[in-house]
Amino acid sequence: MSNPLLTDKAMGTGNLERGSGSWAPPVPVTDGPVSRWDSGIMTVSGTANATIMLLVLILATATVTWFSIDAPAEGGTIVFPTAWVIGGVVVALVAALVGTFSPRRARIAAPVYALAEGVVLGAISRAYSVAYEGIVLQAVGATLGVFLVMLMLYRSRVIRVTDKTRRIVVGMMMGLLVFYGVSFLMGIFGAMPSFITGATPMGILFSVFVAGLAAFSLALDFDMIEQGAANKLPAHMEWYGALAVTITLVWLYLEILRLLAKLREH
Repeated sequence: MSNPLLTDKAMGTGNLERGSGSWAPPVPVTDGPVSRWDSGIMTVSGTANATIMLLVLILATATVTWFSIDAPAEGGTIVFPTAWVIGGVVVALVAALVGTFSPRRARIAAPVYALAEGVVLGAISRAYSVAYEGIVLQAVGATLGVFLVMLMLYRSRVIRVTDKTRRIVVGMMMGLLVFYGVSFLMGIFGAMPSFITGATPMGILFSVFVAGLAAFSLALDFDMIEQGAANKLPAHMEWYGALAVTITLVWLYLEILRLLAKLREH
């Protein structure tokens, strides 16, 4: 999950005065020759370029992983590269945390996250493809479609991100994260709620809700990136914003993939 990454505090806008339109430098300004204290400022286009680069890295390692997994023999099961997936998850998680708590390192942490996450997505997508023919292309297309629709709705101001909206969405994501954590612990004892993975009507509705939450969180990403650019945050925040958008898109893709699988089985 992503958008808790893009908080006002983390983005450096927590101390902005309403309507000031600028970001206070971290050191006092004195008289004398004027020189920039940073190497540039954050822009929306720069964040978009960084996001595209991260998605290309994900696609590259996902493709390599996909073709490294042999197709199962007739009647057999796919040999899942468990070690690769676990390693990818660990590296991606560490990189995401580094980028979250140290935005200046996001320029390095974000590409590392993308490369590791691509390995995970490549293996998961390959497994889904074997079980459900054509489902991966459908999930990729749906994810791209949702992204474009949310971007259009945000740019046209049909969707407006307010402080109240942000608190509600982030609160729901935190609640979902806690729910998943509790469900995982219950699953250790064989008591995981069946609707999380089951193709029941309740399971499908649950996946629709989670996918919808992931989709709406994109609006929060767009809003915070726009605020960061408007307030002239330092250029390294482009990678910070790109990391958050990429994490959201990965989350959205996986939820759509799960939803399509449930619909196939229903």
